[in-house]
Amino acid sequence: MSNSLRHIELGAMPTDWQQVVEVARHGASLSLSSVAWERIAAARQAVEEIASSDTPHYGINTGLGALCDVVLERHELQRLSHHTLMSHACGVGAPLRTEQVRAILCCAVINYSHGYSGISPTLVEGLLQLLNEGITPVVPSRGSVGYLTHMAHIGLTLIGHGEVEFRSQRMPAKQALDAIGMAPLCLGPKDGLSLVNGTPAMTGLACLTLDDTARLAAWADVIGAMSFEALGGQQDALLPEVTRLKRHEGVQHAGDNLRRLLQGSRRLARCRGQHLQDALSLRAMPQVHGACRDQFDHAVRQINHELDSATDNPLVITAADGYRVVSQANPHGASVAMACDLLAIAVCEWSSISERRAYRLVTPQASRLPPFLTAESGVKSGMMIAQYSAASLVADNKRLAQPAVTDNFLTSGLQEDHLSLGESAALKLDQALDNAFQVLAIEYLLAAQAFDLIDDRDVASGTELAWRTLRAAIPFYAEEHALHLDLQAACDLLRDASRQAPFIELAPHLYPGKR
Repeated sequence: MSNSLRHIELGAMPTDWQQVVEVARHGASLSLSSVAWERIAAARQAVEEIASSDTPHYGINTGLGALCDVVLERHELQRLSHHTLMSHACGVGAPLRTEQVRAILCCAVINYSHGYSGISPTLVEGLLQLLNEGITPVVPSRGSVGYLTHMAHIGLTLIGHGEVEFRSQRMPAKQALDAIGMAPLCLGPKDGLSLVNGTPAMTGLACLTLDDTARLAAWADVIGAMSFEALGGQQDALLPEVTRLKRHEGVQHAGDNLRRLLQGSRRLARCRGQHLQDALSLRAMPQVHGACRDQFDHAVRQINHELDSATDNPLVITAADGYRVVSQANPHGASVAMACDLLAIAVCEWSSISERRAYRLVTPQASRLPPFLTAESGVKSGMMIAQYSAASLVADNKRLAQPAVTDNFLTSGLQEDHLSLGESAALKLDQALDNAFQVLAIEYLLAAQAFDLIDDRDVASGTELAWRTLRAAIPFYAEEHALHLDLQAACDLLRDASRQAPFIELAPHLYPGKR
């Protein structure tokens, strides 16, 4: 699984979301610096000493949650950790994708590397071995209120329980561990709690959505520029003298992208003055796409801060006389959950305005293009129903844009009475992104079809490149095969990260995740 060309060492400097994506999505191998291992070992030594004392310390020598007042004997602490994994591994539903589990694994290692958890170094080594050997625990996707369940299923793998994906097969965890010569690990004081606690699950899932959102942002500008040109948009609305008066950085970047992509269009020059004002779905692209880009930037800051945070409970922190164990609420994932919820609204907006442009492309009352983008309307329906599909997906995204973080429940007696639902926020954002890529793929097909049908395809070099990129993979649609095949092919093209490089050369601000 690991990519020998890319190795990431964590622990000496703050981590960013793109490093998590390198490990989770692109197979980079992972290790920790000597400084990180020293931090982990020091905190673990403190836990071992505290575990032998008679003074109650939450999560180390007591029960968990509402059972925090139950003090346990030293010989019971290994059982506590074991039973914690067994009882907390109660996820349900379809399993997470391999890349999602790897992102969670990576973020768990990052969390422990800060040296405030007190987890056994052997468990951190075990998580690294799972990542680098390509053993992926099977983790049910649903059933988390913000922590606990996803990491509990991952923890089971370390002790030889549960199931994993390994070498393209699903098998018992013990079988995969045997195959790489790794013995199931023994849990000590606090190990079970450290494995299930914190925000690694929601943070790992969020890192992958940032990668997808950055790609979506770039394609939205490229495809939107094609639609603007096909529909004969009035370029004055995109002038720098206009967009610079809107002070938001995202608006500046989106406006610059559109101007660069449309530069040199003789078609738009001929269309100038044909009508006074375009529909908002065309003239408001800098403002709408830009506002969405600003939410991406906000989410990046929140996720990077979370990666640089210690999110265990309790935390083992340095004190004047050694170490203190502090029970607190750093595992509460409000920051990540809100970032994902806000980004889901932005993704909905990207898809919503795309669908509006798609509607104008196929609607004869809204353009001078052939009705429904076919030269044989009547006998043929052209691209009419593709816009229906886009409308359905946007309707789904409006529902997915409802915030998860504002929901709440009582759990664990009365101890945990305010929850983040951060993993729910990240997972619904993931679904919204999938819908949005499909919507943009539909607009892309429609805009390319329009380019084929206009008489004066004297278009800009940027939009010509976009048209040629699509046509190299998907021919003009003549209704000789089911349209869904083209929709999927176009969506696959948008998901291919390598496709954006030539566009970024034309418009440097196109990809917002660029380092």
